[in-house]
Amino acid sequence: MASQWVLICHGLATLLVTVSILCGQWPIFRGTPIERLHYFITFGAYDCLLRCVEAVFGDRGANFIFSIEHFCCNRPNPVLQIIYLAIIGGTYYLIAKSSFSYIPGYYLSEVHRYTSLLGVGVGVVLFLLTSFSDPGTVKVENVSEYISAYPYDNIIYKEKECSTCKIPKPARSKHCSVCDRCVARFDHHCGWMNNCIGERNTRYFLAFLLWHFLLCVYGTIGLGLILAGRLKELRVVYILTAYYGVENSFRDLAPHIAQWLLGSYNTQLLLMVFLAIVSLLLVGFFGYHAHLCLTNMTTNETFKWQDFISLQKKLNEARTSAAALKASVSGLSSESKPPESKCKAFFRRSPLEDAEVVVKKNMYDKGFLWNLCQVVFPPSTRPSFARRKSKSR
Repeated sequence: MASQWVLICHGLATLLVTVSILCGQWPIFRGTPIERLHYFITFGAYDCLLRCVEAVFGDRGANFIFSIEHFCCNRPNPVLQIIYLAIIGGTYYLIAKSSFSYIPGYYLSEVHRYTSLLGVGVGVVLFLLTSFSDPGTVKVENVSEYISAYPYDNIIYKEKECSTCKIPKPARSKHCSVCDRCVARFDHHCGWMNNCIGERNTRYFLAFLLWHFLLCVYGTIGLGLILAGRLKELRVVYILTAYYGVENSFRDLAPHIAQWLLGSYNTQLLLMVFLAIVSLLLVGFFGYHAHLCLTNMTTNETFKWQDFISLQKKLNEARTSAAALKASVSGLSSESKPPESKCKAFFRRSPLEDAEVVVKKNMYDKGFLWNLCQVVFPPSTRPSFARRKSKSR
């Protein structure tokens, strides 16, 4: 009975933490425990730890925490890479130890012992490719080729020099403060990969997300089929109906079967819940990045466009307000007019509604097929890029 409650509490706690981290800032959760839990996980817990360490060990302890933060957040380090390998290795070990004894079974053949290992191996290979491949480092030797490959749009990208690298900064590139290098078609710095995601390795990153999503779905379905096979092999439904007098209907059988599964196969159920939640997270991340890929955008450009549109909207509203104020002042200085009725004034259109609407003009979006080719076959990997490089020399 204790293990059943542990499983239920584990599932609820995992769901609560996941929702709090991902959705805690949504307007619908404003002022709720979800928002407060989000704040505690993302900021409050670290602040409490820092205060406790400072109270016990003084400034020396606080400086030690700051040095750890600097190492983990501001410098390349393999901490999250090690955690990833521990998670995937530990999960596979638990599945093999708890469930491989039931393979082959009623629904699964022995081949799944090997396909599961193959799936994990492919996932690790994609992880290594994304982690250790060049994301598209911009150097003196190739900067002119990248400038040709990615023209400036003169909206969010204008011709300028990188203040750190002291070389011209191609459009769509960004200097990563963690890796200390300029990266072409910069998307983001991924701590899990300990590498930037850029022009040359976005394809590996997308493959990594998609493959791990499919791997989690495969694991969840495989464990479910193992449990369904055990249910069939042990004739649990027959025993419940023939010996315990339970009605042969889903409504009556479900509670008894659930209790039997919780008591006998709680490890497999815990793993199924874990894999199902991770698969939902991965499909969300993959869907977001796939959308960026098909519209030829990057995460970095998303924030740039948000800032640009917000600024232009404020400027347009300011111009419209100034024009409306000027018109009101000139109206007061002219001949006096009969006062406007309150009803008409209430329904009068606001001048701000006439402000010019700011539209995002992404010159790099040239259709989803062309956009997809830009990710799968980056410009710097094509022969034409090498020819331009040789000509520039």
